[in-house]
Amino acid sequence: MDLLEYGFMQRALLASVMVGLVAPAVGIFLVQRRLSLLGDGLGHVALTGVAIGVLTSTAPVGTALVAAILGAVLIELIRARGRTSGDVALAVLFYGGIAGGVVLLSLAPRGQATNLDAYLFGAITTTAPADLAVFAVITVLVLAVVGLLGQRLYAVSDDEEYARAVGLPVLALNVVLAALVAATVVLSMRVVGLLLISALMIVPSAVAQLLARSFRQALFLACSIGLVVSLSGTTASYYTGTPSGGTIVLLAIALFLLVSVGTGLRDLTARRRHRRRGDVHAAHPHEHGEGCGHQPVPHGDHVDYDHDGHRHAPHLTGAGVHYDEHGEHAVPVPPSAARGAE
Repeated sequence: MDLLEYGFMQRALLASVMVGLVAPAVGIFLVQRRLSLLGDGLGHVALTGVAIGVLTSTAPVGTALVAAILGAVLIELIRARGRTSGDVALAVLFYGGIAGGVVLLSLAPRGQATNLDAYLFGAITTTAPADLAVFAVITVLVLAVVGLLGQRLYAVSDDEEYARAVGLPVLALNVVLAALVAATVVLSMRVVGLLLISALMIVPSAVAQLLARSFRQALFLACSIGLVVSLSGTTASYYTGTPSGGTIVLLAIALFLLVSVGTGLRDLTARRRHRRRGDVHAAHPHEHGEGCGHQPVPHGDHVDYDHDGHRHAPHLTGAGVHYDEHGEHAVPVPPSAARGAE
């Protein structure tokens, strides 16, 4: 653990812990709402905020946060009050953020824009103590809001019409969620970069939804996965010399592919097992039992029935009656012995 001897790696690991917890905690609502690209759109708006910070020689984190929150509120108001659909509004935000950042950065002296790559692609090792303080405040606020309003945010994300029918303030909750996404984007831009932040918000949440049986379980699982891949990616980037943001995202995608294949094979096996049971049951248009016309054969604690030289045993399950073929040739016995075995 020699990496802990360096102050910049200690700060990097702390930042990755905060991002790994917060990004999936907000992203799970976007996945539920089918707005997975909202993080990308707000990331490009945050680029305009970074450009404003470079132009004015102020902290880019603060200006990016303001720009991202304003963009988040704007897109929700357009989606709710305007005639533009959500995907069109998101596209306008997406390209407007890029255009604004490019134009503003072109007005800055050359030397001031040299560190732009740190915001676009992430540069976690350049995290300063002041950045950690800002990140900690954002982390506490985002997690507190998710803890207090999680059920209401889920209701709005799952079905807006139902949420509106039961009296929930849908527009206000949507604005809150968009503001949480904006804060998460700014929190994560030094770790994975503005161009990759959406992946860290969405991929762990997608993995969790493949494995979890409830939304609450998916939320906690997504945060756990985000924490693991963030710490693992940051540590791996230290030893391999690769960018931390790309390494974290590739680990998350690899985990998603692995879980997708595993769950797909599991579901395929379950379908085949169910189909085999259905085929066996379909081969028996009648139910075996006393007086069914097939020879009864005692077998342990139950009775099999001779069906074309094979013994079949009826079993009752939650899905109905199915018949197991034991694969042994029947040994006919008198009906009286079969009734005694029953």
